[in-house]
Parts: sequence; C-alpha cells; structure tokens
Amino acid sequence: MLIPVILSGGAGTRLWPVSRSAYPKPFMRMADGESLLYKTLDRALRLAGDGRVLTVTGRDYYFLTRDAYAHHPGADLDRLPFLLEPGGRNTAPAIVLAALYAIEHIGEDATLLVLPADHLIKNVDAFVADVQRAQALAQEGRLVTFGIPPTTAETGFGYIRMGAPTAQRGREISAFVEKPDLATAEAYVAAGDYVWNSGMFCFRADAFLAAAQSTCPDVLATARICHASAVSAESPVEFAREAFMAMPDISIDYAVMERARNRAVVPATFDWSDIGSWKAVSELEAGSEPDAAGNRVLGSAVIIESENCYIQGDKRIVAAVGVKDLVIIDTGDAVLVADRERAQQVKQVVEQLRETDHSTARFHQTVHRPWGSFTVLEDGSDCKVKRLTVKPGQVLSLQKHHRRSEHWTVVHGTAKVRVGDREFLLERNQSTFIPMGELHRLENPGNEDIHLIEVQCGDYFGEDDIVRLEDRYGRVPGP
Repeated sequence: MLIPVILSGGAGTRLWPVSRSAYPKPFMRMADGESLLYKTLDRALRLAGDGRVLTVTGRDYYFLTRDAYAHHPGADLDRLPFLLEPGGRNTAPAIVLAALYAIEHIGEDATLLVLPADHLIKNVDAFVADVQRAQALAQEGRLVTFGIPPTTAETGFGYIRMGAPTAQRGREISAFVEKPDLATAEAYVAAGDYVWNSGMFCFRADAFLAAAQSTCPDVLATARICHASAVSAESPVEFAREAFMAMPDISIDYAVMERARNRAVVPATFDWSDIGSWKAVSELEAGSEPDAAGNRVLGSAVIIESENCYIQGDKRIVAAVGVKDLVIIDTGDAVLVADRERAQQVKQVVEQLRETDHSTARFHQTVHRPWGSFTVLEDGSDCKVKRLTVKPGQVLSLQKHHRRSEHWTVVHGTAKVRVGDREFLLERNQSTFIPMGELHRLENPGNEDIHLIEVQCGDYFGEDDIVRLEDRYGRVPGP
C-alpha cells in the first residue's frame, strides 16, 4: 500500500514578503488560486492506496493545513493523519517518525512516498507514472529518489550521479554531489549522467528503518524515544518537546541516502520546480503571458517603457517606469524591489528584519489563527485597530490583558461574548467594552463567519500581552 507523506513547513525566506515564517511557502497561492500545499495534496490523493495521506508539519501550521485540506473535494479529513513537530529538526527525523507511525498503524510493508509540500508539478499524469515505477523498485527493498534532468547549469541544487540501469527504467546511484560552482554545473549538464536531487523519495517503511539503523543509529534511537513520547496515538499526534528536540538536526540525504546501500533514482519525465526564488516564480506562474517587452503581471500594474519585469501586487496599483529586469512584489505592508538575477539574496532581507525583531519577518497584515484570522488596520503608539473574522463554531481563548482595554463592534453576524461573569449576544452594529484586566471571550455560535472591529487602547499591544486561562487549541502554558 502506498502512503504519501507530505512534509510541510519551513520559512521560505527567499520568497519574502509573500512567504513569512507564520505563513510559509506551502501556503502561497499560485496564479490559479491554489496553494502549493493544496496542489501537493491533490497529487498525493491520486496515489494514496486507501485515501490515506500522512502529513508531518509544525504544530503552529496544523490548523492552517487542515483548513487547506478541507477545501479539497476528494479529501476525507478522517483519513489524513498528522504528526505535529514542536520545533524544527530537518527531514531525517521527520521521515523516521513517519516510518515508525506507518509501521504501527498500517504495517511493515507500507510503502512511503515522501513529498515536500512546496514543489510545483504541472504534468501530474507523468508524475503518477514515475511514482508507480519508483513503487515497483521500492517493493524490491530499494530506497528510491527522483532525479530531475537538468535544463540549465543550476548552482542552487544538489546533484545525483547516475550509475547502471535498473528495472523500471531506473538507475543505480553512484554518488550524491553537493551544490556545484557554475563551471562544475556546466560539466554535469554536458556529461548527461547527472540529475538534480528533487528531495522526493519512495521506499518501504521497514527497508528505510533498516537503512537508518545502519547509517544513522543515533537518529533512529532518539526517534523511537520521541515516538514513544507521543501525547496521543490518534491524529493529530503530538510529541513531547524535550524528546523531539533531542533528535539530531540532519537531512535525510546526509543521514541515510548518501550512505545507504541498494539505492536507486528514477529520472523524472514530469516537469518540476521547487519555486526557490522570485525569479523561478516569474518564469513559471505569472497569471498571464508576457507582454511585448517581456513583462509579466499578477495583480494591477501600469508599465511604461520597462522590460523583462515581474510585478505582483495585492490591492494597490504598482507603477513601473523605465526599469529593466526587476522583480517587484507588493503585499500591502511590505514592498520588494530586486534584480531578477539576484533574487536569491532576498533571504538576506529577512535576516536583517529578524535581527531587529521586525514583525514583517514573521507576520502578514492578516494573521491566521485556529479560530479564524485578524487583519491589522491601524497600528499606532496609542491604539491598535483590527478586523477579526471568527469561523462558525469557533471560540477564542478565555483571556485578559494587563496593558490594554478593548472595544468590540460586530459588523457581520452574531457573536457570543463573555465579559467578566456576564455572557450575552452581540448582533450587527452592536458593541461592548472590555476593561483592562477583565476576563473575556469571543465565540461564533452560528453557521457563517462573524466579523468584528476591535479597537485596543493602552500603552502596549503585543501578542505577548495575552494571558490565556482556557483554550480549546492547547495554547494555555503548562504549570
């Protein structure tokens, strides 16, 4: 039985300001309105033996991911188990934990198809055919990866040197090669026996764990302890933080694939991109054909005497006059202007923002929460204004604030509100005041979204001035 395993997380710093740590690259929507995560789930469901797809993701992304899955017409949420990571520990621990889960819940002969959630593949039929070839090799006990035939001398990818042919039109793996310089990459392309390392894998769970026992016993041993520390055996599976963080921080390539025996690579017949930079986005997903000067636009723009630019706007019009070879990204709260050929350096912007603890490194104007979302409309020194959207049946935590009061006004729907010991309903155009230090809670008892305007007054408006006493989403600090 083939069990797709989706690995979803990461900061996607090279795609700032759209990708941010609280809303990373897998959740980015392409020109057709679908996110990379949604597209990955769609491919996975086409291959899942019994409709079951396992997702390994950060705890902070669980509700976002479930919401994304819920919109897929073919998804049965009861057959989409989750393993939730309390921190980052790279791909080897994540995949070992997935293999341990699969053996316990499915069986030792379960075949795992490991898929990063942030890849773009358009030719899904060819992808399915290549996976079937890889699955046949995996049934022989091989550890299989997918190699992408290089189209350019790319220095940003690792390479695989292919060896002798195998069954299913696969190839032996002679070596994994680190990211090369340009001259070496050109030599690889000319040689014809090198492929890009895609980061996708296929193997039986028992064969993979046997290889891990040989190549990285420390990872396997600590992963077994972590697996045993699971708070619940049912989805979502959460692990004790101390046990999870005790696992080595190492990739599957370094831990297993580079040292394992019986490896194989399937040269891909499908198209592939890891959407690693804005240059890649501009070449793959622009929403329209380029104009006569090579400009591509997603959103609204006015272009005058400009060439080979990619412009993506949110709500505002972007005007470009007399410029060439630029990437211009406007998200409303941040604007990126970069040379297309230097788009990889965007991650340096994020590094500087993090050094100053700037909020745009982590959050968008609209911040997603398990109960819905809020959008910051005004952020001043003496007040902060938000628009809250609360989904049907959801409830915010019972909380209080030490340094601000709040005023809520309902603009759509009916809200159930608790202020102190009082509980009451607020309808459209009605409001209530929450004094500083007063316990309060907001709930949506209806079957449609409710929208509120929240005005905060005080001397500090950070999210760390929230003292939670009760929370259905597990966000109350432990003793």
